[in-house]
Amino acid sequence: MNDPRPLPERMRPGTLDAVMGQEHLVGPDGSLRHALAAGHLRSMVFWGPPGTGKTTLAKLVAQQAGLPFFGLSAVTAGLKELRAAFAGATAESPVVIFLDEIHRFNKAQQDALLPVVEAGAVVLVGATTENPSFEINRALLSRVQVYVVKALEPDALAALVQRAQAQVYPDLSLEDATVESLVALADGDARRALHLLEAAAASAQAAGAQVIGPSHLEASLGAALRAFDRGGDVFYEQISALHKSVRGSDPDAAIYWFARMIDGGCDPLYVGRRLVRMASEDLGNADPRALAVAVDACAAFERLGSPEGELALAQAVLYLASAPKSNAAYVAYKAALKEVRRSGSKPVPMHLRNAPTGMMQSMGYGSDYRYDPDEPGGHATGQTYLPKGLHTSRFYHPRQSGLEWKIAERLSRLRGGGA
Repeated sequence: MNDPRPLPERMRPGTLDAVMGQEHLVGPDGSLRHALAAGHLRSMVFWGPPGTGKTTLAKLVAQQAGLPFFGLSAVTAGLKELRAAFAGATAESPVVIFLDEIHRFNKAQQDALLPVVEAGAVVLVGATTENPSFEINRALLSRVQVYVVKALEPDALAALVQRAQAQVYPDLSLEDATVESLVALADGDARRALHLLEAAAASAQAAGAQVIGPSHLEASLGAALRAFDRGGDVFYEQISALHKSVRGSDPDAAIYWFARMIDGGCDPLYVGRRLVRMASEDLGNADPRALAVAVDACAAFERLGSPEGELALAQAVLYLASAPKSNAAYVAYKAALKEVRRSGSKPVPMHLRNAPTGMMQSMGYGSDYRYDPDEPGGHATGQTYLPKGLHTSRFYHPRQSGLEWKIAERLSRLRGGGA
């Protein structure tokens, strides 16, 4: 008898080993796997894009712990449903409550979880697509472990699609080009990839075919796929071409690739988010206005919608492609992060510490600090701001491009002529 459940539900992993992707969580050295193996189960929140396995991980957590599992959605559930789920739960007989879209719970609803989570009667497993730092109140956030769930990499998506075909459609085979298109269109979303496979398989079966080809995927989706994948180009190739065209200061190529993606049905805000990234990564302080242009373009699209808002994104594409380039900010951040991870938590120098109390002042906090605006030229020459042992470190090296030419000139003067 055919299984009536949607393909994503049928392919839901039953063990941690069956989870595709998320190696940082469930791989041999994964943080979640280690936490579960240690038997120290605490409340947690899975934060990541749609279709990345947050619900699956929540169910596996409950399964591994051998505890009762209650699944709720913050979109439809309220305090009544929440309290009913943990009624009778105690620290000796705890329950796992999975709360999908937890960011949709207001402060009062989140506060209702605090006593039972604190007492150990409830192991809360939340899932959200929004940053928990902004959407979950601090009291609750301090009681949970946040796990970042990442969009699936192309290789993991391809393996998932091929596994589903072998298990559910053994009488059909998949062309490599179909797998490539499915992966590109899914954009890191496993649920979407499986829905696309299900539709393409139905199209192939209806046509009496033995191979699921690109034509069956096209037939199930319509003209949008043909426009998006015309000429054999895939999604990641097109966004790569757009990014490299902006970086290479070719506004004509950049606007072309932008138009290709929009015409093919790509989410305009996906491109907008990439433009924000480009503004910092590839332009940086050579033209600091670029970041505001990209952010404003995204805001304009959110306000106007499609198709009017796409013009603002097109304007941003042209601006970024035409502006001077520098990756100095990107390189500086990476270099500083590498040093932080290498040298650990060095103490803040005493003269840089704030001293709001008399006790802290008596301990030397803030002593010998020189207030730069009161110094000649507005700069306390010779005063250091890095931890001991890092005084001569240089992370930021401005390029001779755009505004950074002026920045480089000023920093060279302040550093006493050094680069």
